[in-house]
Amino acid sequence: MPEGDTVWNTARVLEKALTGEVLTGSDFRVPRLATTDLAGWTVAESASRGKHLLLRLTRDGHQPLTLHSHLRMEGAWRAYAPGERWTARPAHLIRVVLRSARSVAVGYHLHEVTLVPTAEEVSLVGHLGPDLLGADWDPDEAVRRISAKPSASIAEALLDQRNLAGVGNLYKAETLFMRGLWPWTPVERVPDLRGTVVMAQKLVASNRGRWTQTTTGSLRRGETSYVYGRRAKPCRRCGSAIQKAEQDERVTYWCPRCQPDPTGS
Repeated sequence: MPEGDTVWNTARVLEKALTGEVLTGSDFRVPRLATTDLAGWTVAESASRGKHLLLRLTRDGHQPLTLHSHLRMEGAWRAYAPGERWTARPAHLIRVVLRSARSVAVGYHLHEVTLVPTAEEVSLVGHLGPDLLGADWDPDEAVRRISAKPSASIAEALLDQRNLAGVGNLYKAETLFMRGLWPWTPVERVPDLRGTVVMAQKLVASNRGRWTQTTTGSLRRGETSYVYGRRAKPCRRCGSAIQKAEQDERVTYWCPRCQPDPTGS
């Protein structure tokens, strides 16, 4: 599931495969870019911003461009050698193909695929809060943004990319468990909001550079999370059955004993 660390890792894959390469061809399977041809453009940089991927392109005599894509829940990029079979996903899910003499990058099930002048990137990602894996990470700014909606649930606040960029459902659930917070706790009742944001950042950063996401420290199958994906299984801390419920159109997981409802209801 793409979260901030997964998108950061994907940017590194594209960086290794394409940075410095002159594109020999492109294939866009999205209506708005169907006739776009990026042959002759050089990939100058592969970057991530929260859950957004930004491929920055240059060409003599032209203003720099940025190819933007959002992975959401199902999106992925894969890099192949020329002539290698594309096996990651079914062909009908391919949205973008970028070719160079050395590599072929294939984007599957991508969302919000857009090509804009690099100077206008702010129109796509300027609304995002501090990036948990970016040079602009600032826990105090994240706290300031979250605090602007004191009645919002802490789970909702962590997922709001306008507050901090990079937290998804996995890290939301695991952060709240480790902080002992009931997911529906209003922001105004969280005792140490800064500590919660710092914990989220530490969890995401700890998985940067690897594809297996773990919050427990174990990489063994079935041992990588405390509550996420563990409905009805015993809490690793107290033994209570992990709960699962719908929350703000997403699912959430929590331990009813380690993360009690402060209202007692």
